[in-house]
Amino acid sequence: MDLSDAVIINSSRLKSVVWNDFDRVKKGDICVAICRHCKKRLSGSSTSGTSHLRNHLIRCQRRSNNDDITQLIPARERKRERPLAISNFSFNQEQKKDEGMNLVNIKFDSDQMKDDNANAVTVGSNYDQRRSQLDLARMIIIHGYPLNMVEHVGFKVFVKNLQPLFELVTMNKIEADCLEIYEKEKQKVFEVLDKLPGRVSLSIDAWAGSGDVRYFCLAAYFIDESWQLKKTRLNFVSVESSHTDDMQADVIMTCLMDWDIDRKLFSMTFDSSSSDFFVLRIRDRLSQNRFLYGNGQLFEVRCVATVLNQMVRDTLEALGEVIHKIRESIRYLKSSQAMLEKFNKLAQQESIETEKCLSLDNSSRWDSTYRMLEVALEYKSAFSVLREEDRLFTVCPSDVEWERAGAVTGFLNVFLEIMNDFSQSRYPTANIYFPLICDIHLKLIGWCKSSDDYISSLALKMRGKFDEYWDKCSLGLAVAAFLDPRFKMKLVEYYFPQIYGSTSLERIDEISSRIKALYNEHSIGSPLSTLHHGQAWQVGGGSGSLLGPGNDAKDRLVGFDKFIDETSQSDETKTDLDKYLEEPLFPRNVDFNVLNWWKVHTPRYPILSMMARNVLGAPMSRVLSESAFDVGGKVLDRDRSSLSAATLQALMCSQDWIRSELES
Repeated sequence: MDLSDAVIINSSRLKSVVWNDFDRVKKGDICVAICRHCKKRLSGSSTSGTSHLRNHLIRCQRRSNNDDITQLIPARERKRERPLAISNFSFNQEQKKDEGMNLVNIKFDSDQMKDDNANAVTVGSNYDQRRSQLDLARMIIIHGYPLNMVEHVGFKVFVKNLQPLFELVTMNKIEADCLEIYEKEKQKVFEVLDKLPGRVSLSIDAWAGSGDVRYFCLAAYFIDESWQLKKTRLNFVSVESSHTDDMQADVIMTCLMDWDIDRKLFSMTFDSSSSDFFVLRIRDRLSQNRFLYGNGQLFEVRCVATVLNQMVRDTLEALGEVIHKIRESIRYLKSSQAMLEKFNKLAQQESIETEKCLSLDNSSRWDSTYRMLEVALEYKSAFSVLREEDRLFTVCPSDVEWERAGAVTGFLNVFLEIMNDFSQSRYPTANIYFPLICDIHLKLIGWCKSSDDYISSLALKMRGKFDEYWDKCSLGLAVAAFLDPRFKMKLVEYYFPQIYGSTSLERIDEISSRIKALYNEHSIGSPLSTLHHGQAWQVGGGSGSLLGPGNDAKDRLVGFDKFIDETSQSDETKTDLDKYLEEPLFPRNVDFNVLNWWKVHTPRYPILSMMARNVLGAPMSRVLSESAFDVGGKVLDRDRSSLSAATLQALMCSQDWIRSELES
């Protein structure tokens, strides 16, 4: 546009400071703003505002760098965007430039904070201090952050720059907020447990703390109204090492009564490495009040994952010296690139075709140790050749030790496959464990009969722990397998002859009788137990009557009617158990969900489905998939160990509840 004849408008009438750097010219009805620095032309119309002019000045390269551009930013934005000033700090003048400053005697500029807060009111009229404070408490709970993070300097600076209106809180205040959240979330869990259609099973997890203090983590397992298996943490309580079994039992019973589930308990799963006497105390107390099914025969459950991990730990300890030599051998190979290349050439000469690489294990996870042994065994011949050629290589296992390592690796492979089946199941209900445990039982029987004294002696030691577990839990495992419509009693009938031999029929009959007794207990008191068991025997006096003369004559065929009733049954007179056993097995399917099956078939088996809800919800393993192979136990960190008992329980339990709510 040719502006040669344009008229410059008097800038004194223009209020914005941007016009100090622009000339506003008018030609006809068109107004143009011309930058005095770069001569760029922009719209100067009054309807266009001045934001585009201000943005241009901030970016204008010909404008002097010394010019203050902060005046171009609106006051509200300057207050909102200005970083929090920190005064009275010092740092080591000699520290390296790439190191952070060590702040000392930090104080916030109170005048600036007041000024910021005053200006923020205009832009934060919807700000809610209480809501933000509770959000902060929930964040600390969910992620397990330390409570004292609210007093960290970096956190304070970040928050005040993010939201100047937020009033910084102390550790005591945020602790009180966490306790408030805990009480509200606890009430939600209490209402869920109160409305459950079935029983609750409990698991007890032992945690180590500082000193001699240890903790019991109580979690409830149940199948809800929609037939979903649920788990929720109930308590996290401290137990002194000086506590007797009775005192530990009192702690657990207090928790159960606090939740009002002492009358709803079905089973209790605990760490078999702990003393089980306190569990027996609890069982006896509940049995005396007749709160337990089967007089408590299904109450005591030992965690199968813990038992298997103990057997693995014993096995690794027996091979400890050989494992040490294998670790040192791998370290020797990796001591230099030349040594590693020499070993690779030996591996090629020995025709070792594996693509796996030798690496050290993580000693805290036995699956890692298994993989190290597995790969090392493939390079066994190369190690042996290196031992003959290199006199400095003195840590190589002997031929006998390699054989023992191979035997132990075979044991570990079986346990690894079983543990993977446990941890990878989409539906970890109690029915999945029976065939897996039976397979381990059969393996142990075979290993004990081995002609190799080393293998047989090691297997006998493992079997001692396994038999103790089997005696306690085989009934519960078998009942859970029976309630799987793909197996029913057939799985028991398949495995028991292999395990017990000539005495298997007695064992099978015992399982059957226990199942019938458990079913009868569920039917007693149930509103569905008044099924039709026959009709009243009445014979009318019509034309078809076989009565003799006179209305008071006896029915000569009343015995026949009773005979017909006793020798014939209709679907109406059969129990759920009878109908379930008579129907064919459900086809085996990889994606089969036993809980969905019972949900669909509840109308047909109303009483048996009550029994299935209680049995299938019992946790046979309390170990999560991510910790299934951990050798050590759970340890509470130092920050959590320093908290009071009430605060610790609030943080540990509400974390589980809020996370579960977010996941759902």
